[in-house]
Amino acid sequence: MTPLERRASASLALIFALRMLGLFLVLPVFALEAQRLPGGDDPVWIGLAMGIYGLTQGCLQIPFGMASDVYGRKRVMVVGLVIFAVGSVLAALAPSVAWLAAGRALQGAGAISAAVTALLADQTRDVVRTKAMALVGASIGLIFALSLVLSPLLNGLLGLHGLFALTACLAVGGIAVVLWWVPPEPAKHVDAGRGGLRDVLGDAALMRLNVGVFILHAVQLAMWVALPALLVQSGLAKDDHWKVYLPAVLGSFVVMGASLFRLERAGYLRAVFLVAIAMIGGVQLGLLWLVQGAPTLMALAVLLFVFFCGFNVLEASQPSMVSRLAPAAVRGTAMGVYNTLQSLGLFAGGMAGGWLTKNYGPQGLFAVCAVGMLVWLVIAWPMRQPVLQGAAKAP
Repeated sequence: MTPLERRASASLALIFALRMLGLFLVLPVFALEAQRLPGGDDPVWIGLAMGIYGLTQGCLQIPFGMASDVYGRKRVMVVGLVIFAVGSVLAALAPSVAWLAAGRALQGAGAISAAVTALLADQTRDVVRTKAMALVGASIGLIFALSLVLSPLLNGLLGLHGLFALTACLAVGGIAVVLWWVPPEPAKHVDAGRGGLRDVLGDAALMRLNVGVFILHAVQLAMWVALPALLVQSGLAKDDHWKVYLPAVLGSFVVMGASLFRLERAGYLRAVFLVAIAMIGGVQLGLLWLVQGAPTLMALAVLLFVFFCGFNVLEASQPSMVSRLAPAAVRGTAMGVYNTLQSLGLFAGGMAGGWLTKNYGPQGLFAVCAVGMLVWLVIAWPMRQPVLQGAAKAP
C-alpha cells in the first residue's frame, strides 16, 4: 500500500470502529437488559428494538450513497454521524422499550456505510482493495471482540442507558476523525443521476452480491437472538461469554490473513467465496443438531470459530467486489444499494429471529438460517472469478 492508501484505510477503519463499538457494546446485553424496561417482556418488541436500526439504515443507505456521489463523501459522513449521535442520546434517555426502539431507529438513520466504503474504494487501487476492505472488517471484528470483554463490565458501571450515552461520545470522536485525519477526497465524479441507480439495480453480478449480504446479515443477527441462551445452557455465565467469542474472532482473523489474500492473488477468490458460504450454512446445521440435546461449550466454541472464519472472508471480499464492478461515477450509489440490503438483512434477522424463537424455538430459527444459506449458495454459484486490475496507478 502507498502512504495515502494506508492513511485512508486506517482513518476510515477507525470511523467504522468508533461507530460500531457503541453498537457492539450494547449487543451482548441488549436482550437481557431491555427486559427491565416497560414492554421488555415481549420477545417481538425486543427483536424490533434490536433490528429497527437495520430498517432505517436500509431506507437511507441509497440516498446517502447517492448524495456522496454529488455532494462529497466526507460531508455526508459528518451529517450521518451527527444523526447517529442524536439517536444514541435518545436511546440513553429512553423510559421504555418503545422509546428505545425509536432511538435505535434514529441511530440507523445515520447511514454512512456507503459513503465510507465508497471513499475507501476511491482512495485505493484495485490490487489492494480487498486488503483495505479487510482492514476495515478486521477493525470491526476486533472491536466486536473487545466489546464482548468490555460490555459486561461497562454495563455493570453504566447500565444500558449509559452504554448508549457512551455511543454518542464515540460518534463525536468519529466526526473529529473525518474532519482532521481522513485524506482529502478525490475530485468529484460526474453524477450519473437516476440512470446510475437503474444501472446498479439492473446489474446481475451486483445484485447477486446484494442478495448475499442481505442473507448473511439476517442470519448473523438472527443467530444472536438464541446463541447467548445456548452458551448459558452449556454452563457458561453470561459475563464470561467473551471467553468463547474472543478466541473465535481472533483465530478467524489469523485464518483469513493466511489464506484470503494469497488465494485471491492466485485466482481462487470465487472458490473461497463459495466455501465460506457453505461453512456458515454448515454452522447453522451444527447448531440445529446441538439444540436437539444438551449443547456443550466445546462444540459451540468450534462452531463459532468456523462461523467467524466464513463471515470475515465474506465481509472483506463482498464490498471489494462491489467497488470493482461499479463504475467510479456511481460507486457511492452501488455501495448504497449494497449497504441497504445489508441493513435490511439486520432488520429482517432481528425480527425473524425474535418471531421464530418465540413460535418455533431455536430449532426453527437455525433451520431457517440453514435454508437461507443454501439459497445464497445457489444464487452465488454462477458468479465469475473477479479479475484484478494490478496495473492501475495509485491515486
